[in-house]
Parts: sequence; C-alpha cells; structure tokens
Amino acid sequence: MHNPAEERPGRVPGTSAAEHLSPAFPQRAPRGTAGSLRAWQQEALDAYFAREPRDFLAAATPGAGKTTFALRLAAELLHNRTVNRVTVVAPTDHLKTQWAEAAARVGIKLDPKFSNAHGVLSREYHGAAVTYAQVAMKPRVHATMTANARTLVILDEVHHGGDTLSWGDGIREAFEHAERRLSLTGTPFRSDTAPIPFVTYAPDEDGIRTSVTDYAYGYGRALGDGVVRPVVFMSYGGSVRWRDTNGEEMSAGLAEDNTKDVTAQAWRTALDPEGQWMPQVLHAANKRLTETREHLPDAGGLVIATDHANARAYAALLEQITGERPALILSDDKGASERISTFSNNPDERWMVAVRMVSEGVDVPRLAVGVYATNSSTPLFFAQAIGRFVRARRRGEVATVFLPTVPVLTTLAKELERQRDHALDRKTTGDGEEYPEADLLAEAERPDQASDELERYSFQAISSEATFERVLYDGGDFGFTAEVGSEEELEFLGLPGILEPEQVRQVLAQRQARQSRIQEERRRKQGEPPVARDHQPMYRSLKEQRSLLNSLVGLYAKQSGQPHGMIHAQLRRQCGGPAVPQATVTQLQQRIDALRRLLH
Repeated sequence: MHNPAEERPGRVPGTSAAEHLSPAFPQRAPRGTAGSLRAWQQEALDAYFAREPRDFLAAATPGAGKTTFALRLAAELLHNRTVNRVTVVAPTDHLKTQWAEAAARVGIKLDPKFSNAHGVLSREYHGAAVTYAQVAMKPRVHATMTANARTLVILDEVHHGGDTLSWGDGIREAFEHAERRLSLTGTPFRSDTAPIPFVTYAPDEDGIRTSVTDYAYGYGRALGDGVVRPVVFMSYGGSVRWRDTNGEEMSAGLAEDNTKDVTAQAWRTALDPEGQWMPQVLHAANKRLTETREHLPDAGGLVIATDHANARAYAALLEQITGERPALILSDDKGASERISTFSNNPDERWMVAVRMVSEGVDVPRLAVGVYATNSSTPLFFAQAIGRFVRARRRGEVATVFLPTVPVLTTLAKELERQRDHALDRKTTGDGEEYPEADLLAEAERPDQASDELERYSFQAISSEATFERVLYDGGDFGFTAEVGSEEELEFLGLPGILEPEQVRQVLAQRQARQSRIQEERRRKQGEPPVARDHQPMYRSLKEQRSLLNSLVGLYAKQSGQPHGMIHAQLRRQCGGPAVPQATVTQLQQRIDALRRLLH
C-alpha cells in the first residue's frame, strides 16, 4: 500500500521514515573483536549473531554486566539497520533512568519519561525505557509504537513478566510483533509455575518443562574471571522470646530446626528493632564496614528491611551507632531514585537503608557490606539481594553480608553458585502423586511467614539477643559460636577488605584456628575440659527432640508410676511454654534437662 511518509523529501535512500526521523545511529566496534567487552559478553554476542534469532534469553549472574552486553547488541542491530528502535522494559522507575543513562554513554538515546498518555516517541530518541507495570496498564499503546518501527525489545529481569497474569498478558500483547526480543535475567527461575512471555520451555530428562537459556554465565565462572566479588556471609544466631496467639511465652534459638510457624515468629522477633538482636548485628556490620573502608575507602553498606516501619527504625539505630544519618530509600518517596544516585556518587556516606527497591538491578558498585534484615526467603529474592554486593570494580574486593542463622537462609547462602532454570511442571510419580522433592522445593521457595491463624492474632516480641555463629563461604563453615563483641567474633569482622578469591578460604581457616585457640585457652583458665570440634549440627532436629523427650517421659513413667500426660503437664508448669506439638527445640530441651535431673 502507498505510504506518503516514504516520499518525504530529504530522507536517506534505503531507510525508513522512522530511521530518518530518529537521531544518528550509534557507531560500533568491529564485530569479532572484544573491544571493551568482557570475554563472556563477547561470547554471548557471538552466540546471538551466529543465529540472529527473534528471541534470545541471556542469563548472567547479578553484577556481571548484562546492561553492557545488551546495549552493545542493540548498537550492532541499529548500526546494521536490522532494527531502528529500541524499547527497554525494566522492573522499576529507577532502573528506567539507569538504563537511559547507560545507553546515552554508548550513543543510544532512550526516553525514560515516555508516557502512556502521550503515546508518541519524540523524534530525538532512538527508543524508550518503560516499566513492566507501565506496559501492562496500556499494552495497546506499546503495541502500536512497536508496530510503527522495527523494534528491538530488551526485557530486563524478564522473570517479572510472570509476576501477575495482567503483566504477562500485557507484555505479550505489546511486543508480540517486535522485530527482535532480548530477554535478560540474573535469576532465570520463579517461585511459581507462571510462564514467562517469550521464553522457550522444553522438557528435561525427567519430562519437566523448563526454561531454555540461550547463553548462561553463572556466579562460579564470574568469580573465577574476577568479574564478581567473593561473598562472605557472617551468620548470627541467638535466643529470642515472644508471646504467641494463645498468650504462651515462646523461646527459641534462630538456628534451631523448628516448625515453619515457630521459625517465622522467631525470625520476626530477631528483626524487631526494639530488641537487642538488630542493634548488636548493626554494630557488628558497622565494625566490618570500618575495616573494609581501610582497604576500600569508598565502601558503603546496605540494610535491606522487610517494611517501611522497620527501615525507618533501622535508620535511627544506625544514626545512633555512627552519628551519621543514613540514606533512607522508601518506595513511596518520589525522590528515592535521586537519593540512590546521590548515595552511589558520594563516597563519604557509609550506610543506606531500603526495603525492596534496592534489591534488584540497582547499580551501586561501592556497596561492600550488607545486612539481610528481611524475612523473604525465596531463592529469587535472595539471589537478587546478594547481587547488590557482588559487582567487582577491581580484583581482590571482598563483599560481606550479615544474615540471621535461619536454616533456609544458610542453605541459600551455601548454594549461591547453583544455577536454576524455571520449571513449569511439578515432578510427579507414575500415579500422579508429587514427589517429596517437589514439595520441598515449593516449600523452600515460598516467603517465610507464619500461618494465617497466627497472623490473625496479636504477636508480641519480648526480647532477643544475638550471638556470632559462624562464617559461610563457598559452601563451607568457619568459626564457632561466640558472644557478640568477643575476640572470636572480631577475628572475622577484621578480615581484610582486599583478598584474592583463592585466599579467602585460606584466611578464614587461619582465623578459625586462631579463634579455636582463644576459646580453648579461656576454657583452660576456667578449668573446663576441651571441646571436640567435629562440626556436628548445633541443634538436634525438632523430630529428634520430641522423640527423646517422649522416651524420657516413658522411662520416668515406669519409675514413678505416673501417667505420661501427667508428667508432660508437670513439665509444662515447671518449664513453661505450650504443649509438645507447639513447643520449640529450646523449650523441649529445657524439659529434657528437667527430666534427666529427675531420673538421676
């Protein structure tokens, strides 16, 4: 059909109207030469141009440089006229701006303020940067803009395309007819089975449909390449007390193997800013940041909070500890994006406190110390949160993250290098029953929160005390339980801020040996026998505790002639706490100790 726009005077022959009206296309380095690209980025480019597919999924660990790779690919496609427009879809408004700034540095002009209401791209831009929510609100606007030019759509952190049904449907409608689509993710998995638009799924050897990644660059390889920092996890446990929905006073240790409800309430108690656990951990984290700044003078710290109220309270605690007001980043603050940029560029600011806004994609390279003070435990959120600290600026930088010794978190910390794909199907037996592994995986990937019944009633945190438990690194444990402020804890807080990756394990082992000598010398002076260091679990499991308690109750019943129920009731009156099915490992241990005294 005749198009009058094609006859406009002055247009360069062989170009479309969209090309003529947009700015000059960016220049590119000759393809096949690395230029300023990292090895993996060049590999991914080569993999793309070997096939030039319409859809391409690149999974690269947070901090590896997905933005640089995507923009180089966009520059190539613009330069060779495969596309004449670029649309970047990002999770947040701040990331829209971040993408636009990065694109401008390589000659691609993106409009981060593109409006659904206006619906027309200004002639001065090569394209726009928008959010997933913005696309889902008016998918037809974006579909029209995409249809009006040969468009490359870059879907940043594409797993967000499955966040809600409307988001997935909106993205599919808006970009169904795009010339090319590049999907990026640092975590190619979700906690549910919602399909992600434009991602290919194929059955694995077990017949489960999983996402197919066209190019993957994991944390393990990135660490070896010096692209990301090694992450040392400082794990803090401790004892906590709270009052449950029935008015029972509960006590537990964070590291104990308790029920999901009890673990959630214990975790929530530890994170309560009114207790002692958070102030003690923040003191320790601030000491670690001071030590790190001896080697990295601009190093900054980030506290990731569960909600706005806790974020404000943690900021107040940090101000008391440091004498400086930290940057407070809240999602309902219109100046949040500017505040993040200010913090990123000011090496004198030590701490930033945020809720979820800084958990994903936000680039603050100087972050080197983190406090994981949120109760989210999905692998997706955990990986994205830790990704804020792993970006390496020069070889030898070490990142340190403080986290509660909650079993699900310590497992995630030890599996940091594990690569996951997104599974659409549940694994079932031949009879249609799900395998236990599927149940465990689903359980592990849900947010850790108490049951509806518990949430329906009041919860009261009573007290909390922190203890240094151990250091987690590269799948191993280092150190022994010690008091906060002790010499043993300071051995690890004083780790150098600059260490080669191959040195980290060696230095941790040396510090552990020194910590052991400190403890043994203290025990010797107090006339106590030495302790065997066999790295056995610190606590028996809840099932083991219940079994042991019931066995001892049975023995005492034979000795005293009293019914089992009467003995259990006496133990509850003596030691406090709820009935056995609701009691924590700590409370069961108290009853076990009381029974042993009676039996002897």
